[in-house]
Amino acid sequence: MSLRVLAVMPHPDDVEILCAGTLIRLVGLGHQIHIATMTPGDKGSNELSREEIAAVRRGEAADAAKSIGAASCECLEFADLEICFDNPARKKVAGLLRRIQPHMVITTPPQDYMLDHEITSSLVRDACFNATVRNYETEAGEAVLEALPALYYTDAIEGRNLFGDPARITTLVDITAELDGKAAALSCHASQSEWLRRQHGLDAYVEAMRTWAGVRGRQMGAGAAEAFCQHRGHPHRQDDQLLELMMPRAVAVENGEVKL
Repeated sequence: MSLRVLAVMPHPDDVEILCAGTLIRLVGLGHQIHIATMTPGDKGSNELSREEIAAVRRGEAADAAKSIGAASCECLEFADLEICFDNPARKKVAGLLRRIQPHMVITTPPQDYMLDHEITSSLVRDACFNATVRNYETEAGEAVLEALPALYYTDAIEGRNLFGDPARITTLVDITAELDGKAAALSCHASQSEWLRRQHGLDAYVEAMRTWAGVRGRQMGAGAAEAFCQHRGHPHRQDDQLLELMMPRAVAVENGEVKL
């Protein structure tokens, strides 16, 4: 059975940094991948205007999504650093889920290094529930989402929450064979290399990704891995659908311990 998987990330390049290896694997298994970003990355430049860098980054995101094998890529056109949890935003994200009708949704974790990531996480979690409620009206009147999708959060940046503590994870996915494809997708975001060097002190954008993938990989005895945390609160599903899809190249993690 081919499943629809939707990755909703705050900015262009978040997909490639956080979960592109797993998405490539899912495509290889015959599943349909959809990508959405909240913003076009309109503040990700010190030289170009907001409109100019947004146009560049929309193109980069489209190229990266194509390299991953995504069925669609879209931007919800929020502004960088201005994503808010309000009713118009809630309806927009719920409308996205209703259009795609995903079986699984991946987004950023509830606790991360910046609020665009955290608010996106809250909006997506909210939409997973609201999109199934028939009397909840979205702006374009999209058809109701028939079932609550499995919800997963990606790893936090450098595996640490906003307090600097280790992020909670439930699943590690081996992406050793997909690492070069993940790197190629991330390399599509050429405009961000200089920006991240100045803003975050990252001199080697792609190599930093490879290094962290190696850290997660060693936890499960693999060359590279991506980490996820399943949302299991009521009324979300309790079975680890991602683990089941990725077996045997995936392991469960409980209380920080890998279950080999």
